[in-house]
Amino acid sequence: MTRGSLTIVGTGIQIAYHLTQGSELSIRTAEKVLFLVSDPISELTIRKLNNTAESLSDCYEKGIHHRFFAYECMIEKILYFLRKGLNVCVVFYGHPGVFVYPSHEVLRIAKSEGFFVKMMPAISAEDCLFADLGIDPARNGCHSFEATDFLIHKRKFDPSSNLILWQIGVIGEMGFDKNNKYSRKGLKILINFLLNYYNHDHTTVVYEASISTLGNPYINCVTLGNLESTKITVMSTLYIPPKKSEPDPEMLIRLNLKSSDFHGNRSCWQS
Repeated sequence: MTRGSLTIVGTGIQIAYHLTQGSELSIRTAEKVLFLVSDPISELTIRKLNNTAESLSDCYEKGIHHRFFAYECMIEKILYFLRKGLNVCVVFYGHPGVFVYPSHEVLRIAKSEGFFVKMMPAISAEDCLFADLGIDPARNGCHSFEATDFLIHKRKFDPSSNLILWQIGVIGEMGFDKNNKYSRKGLKILINFLLNYYNHDHTTVVYEASISTLGNPYINCVTLGNLESTKITVMSTLYIPPKKSEPDPEMLIRLNLKSSDFHGNRSCWQS
C-alpha cells in the first residue's frame, strides 16, 4: 500500500448539527485538509478543527466556461498532496458522494495508485427534503434526477411516484457564474416537458434546505403552470408529488391482499 491516505467527508447541510463525530475526527487528525463548502460558518469551523485547511473554491476560476475544468483542478490539487505521502482529508458540503463528481473521480484514481481511500456518509439535501416536506420515499416510490440529465436523456419515470429534480436553476448551464446569473430558458423547457405528464394545476414544491440552524427551509407550493414565474435560485430543487393511482386488482389477488389493507399512495402535497 502506498504511503498516504485519502478520506472524504461531508459537513451535512448544517455543520453544527450534521457533522458526525467520525468526520470531525478525520478532519482533526489529517495532515492536510482541503474543503469546498457553501457558507462562512462551515469554513470557519473546518479551519478551527485543522490549521492546514485550504479551500478548493479558487478552482472555480478555471471553470468559468465549463465546470469540468473546475472539477479537474480540484482533483489535481487533492492528488498533489496525496502523492506527497500525506494523510489527506477532503471536506465537501452536504453528502460527499451526492452531486460531487470530484470526490468519486479522485477516489477512483487514488485507489488505482494504491492509496488507502475512504468516503464517509453525511446528511444530504435530499435527507433534509424528506424531513422538511414530510415525505417517505418508501411510500409511492421515489425518482430523483439532476434536471439537465433528466431532460437530455428523457429519463423514464412513473408520475404516480414522487419525483425530485435537482438544480432546476441551472438547466443546460455548464459554466460557472460567480454572480449566479443564469438563463431561465432551461426551466421553461422543463415545464413544457413535465406538462406531458401532469396538468397545469398539479401542485409542485420549490425547495431549498436551510444551511442555518436558526433559519427555515424555503418551501414554496406552486402549480406547475405557474412555476416559470416563481423565484428560482441555483440552490432550488423541484419536488413533484405523485398523481393518484389505484392498486392493480389482479396483483392484489395474487398477493392475497385487499385494497383496504393497502394505505394507498396519497401524499400530503398531492393535488
